[in-house]
Amino acid sequence: MRSLPYNSLPSIDGIQLTIKRGDCINTEGSGNKYWKLKYNLQQAMDEKALGLLTFGGAFSNHLAATAAACARSGLQSVGVVRGEEWADPQKKNPTLEFCKQKGMQLHFLSRSTYRNKNSTELQKTLQQQYPNFMLLPEGGTNALAVKGCAEVLTAADHKYDTICVAVGTGGTLAGLATGSTEHQQLLGFMSLRYTGMAERITPYTTTSNWQLIHDYTFGGYAKTPEALIAFINNFKKKFKIPLEPLYTGKMLFGIFDLIKTGQWRWGKNVLIIHTGGLQGIAGINQRLAKKGQPLLL
Repeated sequence: MRSLPYNSLPSIDGIQLTIKRGDCINTEGSGNKYWKLKYNLQQAMDEKALGLLTFGGAFSNHLAATAAACARSGLQSVGVVRGEEWADPQKKNPTLEFCKQKGMQLHFLSRSTYRNKNSTELQKTLQQQYPNFMLLPEGGTNALAVKGCAEVLTAADHKYDTICVAVGTGGTLAGLATGSTEHQQLLGFMSLRYTGMAERITPYTTTSNWQLIHDYTFGGYAKTPEALIAFINNFKKKFKIPLEPLYTGKMLFGIFDLIKTGQWRWGKNVLIIHTGGLQGIAGINQRLAKKGQPLLL
């Protein structure tokens, strides 16, 4: 993997923001998914598994990244999709179409059944149907993913006193905490309303230099109010950096808001991890258009 570019933004009230562009890794499986999948792919190959079987929603960055990574690695992939309505070929979905183009087999479950995705019974059934596939949880967070995400930070990043990242399943934040130095403070900006995230992260890291910010979920996962869309579009126009509204858009909105309202109480040299996810913009715009709302540029 080539070195990632950094973009420094103009200082705001003496606070310097620098973005590490994980979205520039590649166009198919960029951002934190590269690191999350790195050692999982290696283990699947070491175990001579046919491929990876994993879970996600119909617009999942994780499904798209897994499909692309498995195709590049010569592995097969199975995506267990939330919502059996997406099995209807009349329902067009750019993310699932991409997954199919990369050779992923799609297995659709009703939303009620999908809620039991972590149950031993359902996983046993799936393993019987897809033998010799290595199971990967929704979002890709496991010990191997955390090991990979610990490599996001390099020696060049030790100069930053604060590191910010969006949080979905917690694996990236746990990895960053593991790969950080003692003097660094990590802020995880929640993308969904969930009060149990700290308990999910704690088993994956021995560090305590991190905290979660819950104030910028905009009502929940996949909520895309016009104020958030406007911020993302203005940010792209001004800084030439694309964001998406599920993760990175919420995080940057939160950072700017905390600084502008005088609530920022962390360091002045801040590194922001861009976790990619730009493939989801097409599907989000599809939904926004149906609602007659402004689109992402």
